Amino acid sequence: MSVSALEPETAFARLAALVDGRRVVALTGAGMSTDSGIPDYRGPDSPPRNPMTYQQFMGDAAFRRHYWARNHLGWRFMDATVPNAGHRALAALERSGTVTGVLTQNVDLLHTKAGSRAVVDLHGSYAQVRCMTCEHRVSRISLAERLTAANPGFAESVSAATGVEIAPDADAVIEETAHFRVVDCDRCGGILKPDIVYFGESVPKPRVAAAYAMVDAADLVLVLGSSLTVMSGLRFVRHAAKHGTPVAIVNRGATRGDEFATVKLDAGCSQTLTALGAHP
Repeated sequence: MSVSALEPETAFARLAALVDGRRVVALTGAGMSTDSGIPDYRGPDSPPRNPMTYQQFMGDAAFRRHYWARNHLGWRFMDATVPNAGHRALAALERSGTVTGVLTQNVDLLHTKAGSRAVVDLHGSYAQVRCMTCEHRVSRISLAERLTAANPGFAESVSAATGVEIAPDADAVIEETAHFRVVDCDRCGGILKPDIVYFGESVPKPRVAAAYAMVDAADLVLVLGSSLTVMSGLRFVRHAAKHGTPVAIVNRGATRGDEFATVKLDAGCSQTLTALGAHP
């Protein structure tokens, strides 16, 4: 019987047995945060989306203007989002000594907000912006103040005219952005970019090394809410399997890592982690 064919109760019992007495590192994706109201890219009920690439952002001034207009509205939503029961349960499992670290592909900082301490933000976070020329970093809120000054009334006019739909990565879904004014680095005039790893961009090597060290020190890799479509997450699952470390996956729908899983649950992260936390 394949891991995906197990009955839910049997699969959960196997997961609980795997977790018991082991040092667990969690690898989390967008499905971890959907219960907080942040949409994902690849969930079973998600509409088709075309995530922005690094090449698009850096190579096209009109594209950057469109991005920053959308982000100027959307980032506030992500900043105001609060951890869900799954984030809180995972932080509690860290405090109890079961979870030794969290590797997250999310940029929403919800693990940190929930109280998790050993967190590697693989793809960075929405809350920082960096200059691509001089590497100066500023907070997203300080950039918001500059963008608001450069675009008085923009947020209010768009919200009143169309409403605001939030997309992944702190974007708002709006179309008319030609009149939006972008600001550049106030130190050197370089291009400002969210300190987020975009598609087509590499995760910084020190961050990758820290993540591998967490995996190597663990007895179990627990994947939560990730389809493992991109290599930035899948490589840690492959690494664990190659070195004989068991892998458990909790995700709605199939993942690229299912073949490496000792147990797979087609279930939500919040309900599963809450149940794990309450398991004797």
